[in-house]
Amino acid sequence: MRKYLLIIIGFCTLQLSAQSAEKALTTGNKEYNNRKYSQAESRYRIAASKEAKSSLPAYNKANAIYRQYQSSESVTAYQQALKNAKTKEEKHKISHNLGNALMNKKDYAGAVEAYKNALRNNPNDEETRYNFALAKQMQKDNPNQNKDNKDNKDNKDNKDQKDKDKQDQKDQQDQKDKQNNKDQKDQEKGDDPKDKKDDPKKDQAPKDPQQQKQEQSKQQMENMLNALDNKEKQVRERLQNRDKEGKPVKSSGTKDW
Repeated sequence: MRKYLLIIIGFCTLQLSAQSAEKALTTGNKEYNNRKYSQAESRYRIAASKEAKSSLPAYNKANAIYRQYQSSESVTAYQQALKNAKTKEEKHKISHNLGNALMNKKDYAGAVEAYKNALRNNPNDEETRYNFALAKQMQKDNPNQNKDNKDNKDNKDNKDQKDKDKQDQKDQQDQKDKQNNKDQKDQEKGDDPKDKKDDPKKDQAPKDPQQQKQEQSKQQMENMLNALDNKEKQVRERLQNRDKEGKPVKSSGTKDW
């Protein structure tokens, strides 16, 4: 299959405001020109983090990723760069290379749309026009390819949803286990909330001082009466014992001779 030509923006034509971003971008350009694409990518990432609103570092980063034959990652990088593109020239170049990355993924429908968007911004680019026609032909020759891409996306979405549901269930079980462990510890300490609820004494409201004083006086009076009753009982018992000692003993009616 035909190799797709990358359109490269002149690296040194745009001055970045932040000096650290400019330094990282310049170093990245040198690495890129020396085909050290992995090192260039790292430099472009630094520049992109410093200049988040600029499309140039993000675009150069996407090109470096593309050169490492990482089609899926480069598609994402180009899409991010396209969000920050402001001029028609930037949109054209980024969309063209996005189409190349999608072609490598055999996402012909996506590639058709990317090239179409590139032509909207520059209808005179012959390379883009050729790639657009090729993408349309590949889409026509592979009618099931779009279905396969859609199925793969659906499968990924289903897997993500299943993973999310599984994680939610795990979180719920962890929460339940945590609560059970807490209840068990409370029971071992004798602080079971259920025991507190079933104990009527602990549910009673505190008594006011006046009521407590009245109950104390009542208890003291009962204690005094009990003491008098005990004293009177002791006196009666002594009198009964004294009467028994003074009475004559009756004879059993038997003789000892």
